[in-house]
Order: sequence, then C-alpha cells, then structure tokens
Amino acid sequence: MRHIKRKKNGKYFLLSMCCFLNLVFAFAQSGRVITGRVSDSKGELLAGVVVTEVGTTNGVITDENGTYSIGTKSSSAVLRFTCIGFKEKVEEIGNRKVIDVALDEDVAFLDEVVVVGFGSQKKASVVGAISTVEPQSLLTAPVRSVSNNLAGKLAGVIAVQRSGNPWFNDSDFWIRGMSSFGNSKPLVLIDGIERSLHDMDPNEIESFSVLKDAAASAVYGVRGANGVIMITTKRGKIGAPKVSARIEQAYTKPTKLPKYIGSVKYLELMNDVYLDAYPNQSPLFNNATIENYRNQTDPELYPDINWWDVVAKDFASSTTANLDINGGSDILRYALTLGLYDESGIIERDKNQAWDSSLKVRRYNVRSNVDVNLTKTTLFRFNLGGHLIARNSPPGWNETDVGIFYQASRIPPYVHPPVYSTGEIPRVYARENPWAWATQRGYETLNRHKIESLASVEQDLKFITPGLSAKLSFSFDRYSGSYKVRGKNPDYYTPATERDANGNLALSIYTYGQQFLGYDVGSEWGEQSIYMEGAINYERTFDKKHAVNSMLLYNQRELERGTEYWDRLPYRTQGFAGRFSYTYDTRYIAEFNFGYNGSENFAKGNRFGFFPSVSLGWIISQESFMEGLVNTISNLKLRGSWGEVGNSILGVNIWDNRFAYLSTINESYGWYTFGTDSNFHRVGKAEGNAENTALTWETSTKTNLGLEVGLWGNSVNLTADVFMDKRRDIFMQRRTVPGSAGFMQTPYANFGKVENKGFELSLNANKKLSDDWHISAMANYTFARNKIIEKDEPAAVIGTNRAETGHPINQIFGLVSEGLFTEDDFDTNGNLKPEIPAHTFGTVRPGDIKYKDVNGDNSIDARDRTAIGGTFNPEIVYGFGVNIKYKAIDFGFFFQGTANTYQMLGGENWLPGTALGATGNIFTNIDDRWTKENPNQNVFWPRLTYGANTNNEQASTWWLRDMSFLRLRTLEVGYTLPQVWTRSVGVENLRFFARGSNILTFSKFKLWDPELATTDGLKYPMTQSISFGLSVNFQ
Repeated sequence: MRHIKRKKNGKYFLLSMCCFLNLVFAFAQSGRVITGRVSDSKGELLAGVVVTEVGTTNGVITDENGTYSIGTKSSSAVLRFTCIGFKEKVEEIGNRKVIDVALDEDVAFLDEVVVVGFGSQKKASVVGAISTVEPQSLLTAPVRSVSNNLAGKLAGVIAVQRSGNPWFNDSDFWIRGMSSFGNSKPLVLIDGIERSLHDMDPNEIESFSVLKDAAASAVYGVRGANGVIMITTKRGKIGAPKVSARIEQAYTKPTKLPKYIGSVKYLELMNDVYLDAYPNQSPLFNNATIENYRNQTDPELYPDINWWDVVAKDFASSTTANLDINGGSDILRYALTLGLYDESGIIERDKNQAWDSSLKVRRYNVRSNVDVNLTKTTLFRFNLGGHLIARNSPPGWNETDVGIFYQASRIPPYVHPPVYSTGEIPRVYARENPWAWATQRGYETLNRHKIESLASVEQDLKFITPGLSAKLSFSFDRYSGSYKVRGKNPDYYTPATERDANGNLALSIYTYGQQFLGYDVGSEWGEQSIYMEGAINYERTFDKKHAVNSMLLYNQRELERGTEYWDRLPYRTQGFAGRFSYTYDTRYIAEFNFGYNGSENFAKGNRFGFFPSVSLGWIISQESFMEGLVNTISNLKLRGSWGEVGNSILGVNIWDNRFAYLSTINESYGWYTFGTDSNFHRVGKAEGNAENTALTWETSTKTNLGLEVGLWGNSVNLTADVFMDKRRDIFMQRRTVPGSAGFMQTPYANFGKVENKGFELSLNANKKLSDDWHISAMANYTFARNKIIEKDEPAAVIGTNRAETGHPINQIFGLVSEGLFTEDDFDTNGNLKPEIPAHTFGTVRPGDIKYKDVNGDNSIDARDRTAIGGTFNPEIVYGFGVNIKYKAIDFGFFFQGTANTYQMLGGENWLPGTALGATGNIFTNIDDRWTKENPNQNVFWPRLTYGANTNNEQASTWWLRDMSFLRLRTLEVGYTLPQVWTRSVGVENLRFFARGSNILTFSKFKLWDPELATTDGLKYPMTQSISFGLSVNFQ
C-alpha cells in the first residue's frame, strides 16, 4: 500500500498507515460509478484513503494522486471515507457522479507518538521494543510511589512490592527480569533527566514508556543495559485555561496478619514439648497456673495478649489531592500541577503523651512547565518542579528485623501485659516491649526536599535545509534531607508474678529510663546534579518514498554529594549518542543507534565505550498483497534488533565501589605490641583493595524479535516479543584467588557472565459498542529466566550440586527432604540403621526431617545442599483487566499475579521450642504437626523439641514454599453527573468514584501475604484499601 501524501513544504509527515476494510473488497455489480479525489483540509491530496460503500463489502483505496473510482451496488449508496490520522467522513451520493472530499486531521491521533531515547517517533515507525502505559492507569490505587502501580501493567516489567510500610514500600522492579548478579536496576529518566521515580506524583505524568531492547536503549551506552524508563510530564495545550481537581480519601488495613495461639494453648504446648524431651521432669507450667490463664482470674498476672492487636490499629488512612491548570496560546503554553499525599501507618500511638509518635508520611509536589515560541522557529521550554516530604515515626523506625512488628511476634502472649494498670511498663530480657516502643520512647522526624529544573531551546534550521533542527538543554537538580530524633527510654519493670498482702503488684525495677526526651540531630545530607545536552536532528522525506530521521547528541552529567570520603568527589559521565533511521515507502525500516560514553569511575583507557545497535522493521500490512485482508488485519509489523549496551553501576547505586580500580590501604588493621607491656601498641596498616586498572563496565548483548498485530481497525492490538540478553564482564570479587597470593581481600574483576531470555505478550482491545456502551480490556504476560554462566567458582564446586553456575541468580539452595523419620528407620537402641545415611546436623528421632544423600557419600552434611525450587524474585508476572462504561456509569477491575517465586521459611523464632523460638509466638496451625499420636508424614511441622534442633532448622524442601499469587489489585466504580446539571455551575465534568485495592488474594500460601519479603512473617504487613473520591473539570 502506498504512503500518504506529504506536505510539499516538509513541515510535517502525514501518517503513513490508513484504516482498512472490514471484509475483502469486491467491485459493485450494479449501481453507478463514482469518482473523485480526497485531500486534507489544506488541499494536499491523500493516498491510501479507504473508500467503502456503507452496508456492503464494496470498497477501494485512493491512489498516490488521491483519486478513486468505485462502482456502487445501489443508486442510493452512502460512501464512508476513512484514513488513520484523519476523522471519518460520510457522503450520500445522491445524483452525483463525482464526489471530492476533504478530510479533517484527527489531532488526537497525530499527537500519538512514542517517547524513545533522546526524542520521540511516530508509533508506526518504531522498531525497538517499547511498552507504554496510559498515565490514567497509574492512578488506579492510592499509593505513594508510582512503582507500586506498575505490576502487571506493562509487558516486560517485573515489579513486586515487598512491604506495606508507608516509608519503605517502594516496589522492586526490573525490565525483563535480572540479567546480572551485580546491579539490575533500570535507568529512570524524567523529562530526559536521571531522577527518582518513587517520590513523583503520578498525576504529573503525561507519558510513560519502557525501553527494553538494544534498539531502544543503545543511545544510553553504559547506562542502558538494564533498560530505561522514560517519563514525560504534562505540558500546556493551546486553548483557554482548563482547571481540574481530584481528591481521594482511602482507608487501609493489613491484607493478612499472622495468627498466633493464645496463652493457654501456648503453655500446654510447651509442657508437651518439654515432657517429650524430659519425661521424668515436672511440667513447666502446673495445672493451677494454666487454669488461671484460662479463667483470666487476674489478667495482669495471667495475661493473654495478642501483641499485633496491641501495636496495630484496625484502620489507617491516606489522602490524595491534585490540582491541574493547563492552557495557552500559539505563543505561550503552560501546565501547573499541584499534589498532596498524606498517609498514616497502622502503628498505635498513646494520645496521652505530649508528643506524637504515630507513623505518617506527608508529601507536597509541585511542577510547572512553560513553553514559549520566541519566534516562529524558536521554542523555549522551562520546567520547574519539586517536592517536600516529612515523615514522623517512633524512634529507630526502619525496615530491618528489629522493628516493632518483629518484636510483637517475639513475645509470647502469656509473659506480661503491655502496661500495668498502675502505669509501670514491663519488659523481659532480650525482648523489647513493642507497645512501649511504639508509644513511650519518643519520636523521630525525617525531612526531604528536592527542586528540579530544566531549560531547553529548540531551533528549527529549515533555512539551512528543510527538516534540520537543533536543541540545547540544561538541568540543575538539588536534593537535601535531615533526620532528627527526640527519644528516651521509660522505666522498665520485671514482670510481676504475684501480688503483695495489699493486693498490689509485686514489681521490681528492670532498667531505669529518662524523664525527658533527648535531642539528636541524626544526620543531614545533600546532593546536586548538573546535566547539559546538545543535539542536532534531521527529519525529511524524499520523493514521497524515502524517509530519513537522524540525531546526533552530546551530553554530560556531574553528580555531587555532600558526604564523606569517596562520595565527596563528583561523579561525572559524558558521551555522544546517535541515531539514523531510514524508511522506504512506509513499509521497510532500518535503524542504527549508538552510544559512545563513559565514566571517570574507571581508569584512563577504560572509561569510554562504543555501544551500537541495528534494527529492521517490515510493515507487512502496507504490502499490496495484504489489501484483501485490510478489513481484518489493519496493522501487521515484524521487527528485530541486535545491539550492545553497558552497565557502569558497580553496586547498589553509583556511589558504591567508587574508583574500585585503585589500590587502598586499611589504616586501622589490628595493632602491633612493642616490648612486654601489652598496653603499648601501635595501630597496624594493611593492603585493602588491590589495584586493577583493567576494571570497566559490564556489557550486555541483546537480541529481540517482535511482532505487532492490529485487528479490525486497530480496535484489538497484540504485541509479542522474544528476547535474549547475554551479559558479560560482570563486576565481582574473585572467588578462586588462593590465600597464598597474599591478598588481604580478594581483588575485584570483570568476570561474571549471565544469560537471560524469555518472552512477553500484551493484548489491548477497545470497542465502542454503541452510543451508550464502551468496553476496553487489556492483558499482558512476561516470562524471564536467567542462568549464571560464570561466577568464578572453585574447581571443587564446579559441576557439583552446590554450584551456582548453571542456575538462576538468587537460586535457593538447601537440602532435599525425603519426609520424616519413622520408627522403622531406627534400631532397638534408637540409632539409625546402617543403610540410612548419617545425619550430621544433630541427633535425630522419629518425626524429624529426613534428608536425601545428594552427593552419595553416605553422610548428610552441607555438601548435600543443592538447587531447590527456584528463586525469590518471580520469573512470571502477568495482569489483566476490563473497563466498561454505560452512559454515565463506569466500572473496571484489574487482576495481577506472579508465578515461579519461592521463599524459604525459617528464622530464629521459627520452630516452637527451639533456641529463641522457645520464647516466640506460635502460629495457629501448630496442631498440624507430627506427634507420637499423629505420626503423619503430611504435616506442616515436624517433631517439636525443647531446645535446639539443628537438624530440623536446616534450609530444605520441607520449608520451601511457592509464593505465587493472583491478586485483585483494583476494583472501581464511578458515576459522572449529567452535564446539563453541572455546566450551569461552571463544571464541565464531575465524576464520583469508589475503589478497592488489593481486595482479594489467591495463593497456596496462607500464613501471611505471599508478596511480603519475609521468611517468618515478622514484618510490617502488606495493606489493602477502600477509597472514595471525586474528579472535576471546570469550564
């Protein structure tokens, strides 16, 4: 099929793909022959316009001169003229034989472009693997971080939220999974500048794209290996000022809390376990004591406490509010967005205290984007944005395993109440009182501030040659934060075990605290970034068939941090990027991209690298042999790419392993004693990091093959991609350097190799059924599996069951369980029979876990550990949803799930009765255990012991659990008031809505939320919410 006519002045391209017929074309057998020409509103003739006779399969397509000739089947026929990029037009033929038509441009479609590296392209000409998501779908749940709304929304993005903590709940996300056991985080660019995604207001977003293959990310060179997330913020549109507002109030609670047994069952269980170990001893708790707990004769002496109920509120809340102002003229356009996010956590507070120790986060966002046409050929843009964030919490609030919920799970229900009626606070050894931590120890505050600015000038250079333009950009970002603690410890008392003659609790002091709050300015920090960019672009079509698009760009960045040691030195990068794309006859596309850039984090000679990519595309639906199928297949494109990109981040972030190629000296390594006086010594020195000037970035070789299909006028779109990423030169510490080499620590090198491959599918459907009914649906599926090719493992490990090589990153290793020991496994003396391998982790008895002798040496030990299950991070992420609108009512739902994700259960409080587990809480499924009376192999808990049981504590398939789940992420219903009601008060559109988030979860695992990153459930829980809100657009 021929391309659409291009304007002679070369100002812009008309779109190259046109709408097609619904059935195979057939010429009319009767009626009249109608001829004519089709043009745009400016008089430019249009090729590729579909002309059909309404109600028939009869149709033709305009030629390269915009002319057509159609034989109608009826003398009263109605002709429909359709073309992508233009509004549909219908003409009754009447008595006419010649009908000339002018089509109006569909501005909304003409604006449909895809953001690509350092620019944008029309969707039809994109040959890279790029996923986009409608910004509105990122507003479907009231969350602080945009990352928490990504899961299941985009093919190729694997995202998991590991906590419900309002401050530490940012999702982990990867593009097409993990391809490195080093850094696997994607590059995030907001308006082309590297910035954080987590504190951005999702309401500011105008477009959200994910660049996945080398064709899309090669221009980013040493930063493109892990993929790129491209976000652009809202810009002003020509027209009168438009004001819109949105507010949402949400109420949250945990999706699932651990359930623990009460005091009576706890004491009875401990007696059973103790007497099983020491049958000749008296029970730990006598019957009278247990009855006192059962009857609650004195709740302060015999408490029955659910500590999670004590420290957690039933509900928390969050408020989201936004205000948008947008408008302008052909000279000046503006967009202003204001945002508020206010969330409280589920931690209880003591309202009688003079201070506020509640957990809450408040964020203010502002962004102002201005476009000014200084001349007809000069465009100036200025972006200014920022945010203020304040967090309040109990002191010591963090996401490590010493938090309030962790402590709430470590204290059994019978030990002591949260506080006595007389005000004294009890505490026991090696345990915190979680209620006191949450309410009596003061508070801490954290404040973060950030300002972001970007100025750019775009100059049309058509006076030199049509299609030539240039752009200069400068960005300055400043980020700072401070942390303050007002804390104290209260007086703690040893738990009371009796009352005195007067009926008062017999209490003794455990530790003395402080009367007043202390003051500690914990820390202050700052960071600033300066970015500069200059680019030349050229876009032109020759002879109606040969379209070229090219770009050459230079950029540099300096990031400076106000901290100590290496971080004080600015982190600098610079480089060039280029793109050349050629399209022949809107059918065949060839593109070459490159990045030549580097970082001063490496030694001279290894700082810069060249990263090329090539890609090809074939728009099959534009071929003449497809004309008979255009009614069904409106778009069919095949694309492929190959290229190399790099990753220069050597740790968790760019500040890790600064100048790792340099040798270092440890100036505080031990000491040397002189003479006989041991108090007379000098601090020693030792070699730290060994010099390696050959260190450089890791390199990713990416291959991608994709297929795009549009059906029935692109009302249904299907995209499929298969990909492979071969990563080499991964930064790591050598593991095979012998101690005899003399290194105090093994040197760093580019040694690792990983292979990652998979496929992804996405489906989108959009159909207007009638004037009243509209339905849309989406689904996507991503599978990514990696394999370690080289990790410098010792020769004694390579090829054995313990080798990481050949397995995925973060593969879970452990013993293979063969069930539980039975009486038949032991002789009359209680010893294992000779044919059963010796279990060296500890003495075993019937009911203990029995392990497989994987390496065949007739002994069960650490050398029998092998790869079991899979990895902690999911290999599969998928999502599907439907939105339906009937008149003023709309309804939608979205499901999201993961698969091939596993967790090893365990921890110091895991096995009841063992180690510290003897004084930890116990799950309510404890009846599902092995006992002499219930020697069942299909139980959850093996034999319980009083004291250590190192055999049953081993990581093994017995404790391995599949954490796959399917979750109803959002369910929403809305109602829009009739405009005849609202326009009289100056409101164009007013919509009320109610929604639920994380409402239902389906999973085989039942003890806690399967998405939570924990081996024992002792963590801030995931949350679900129900919210109500309204959105309003003013006239």
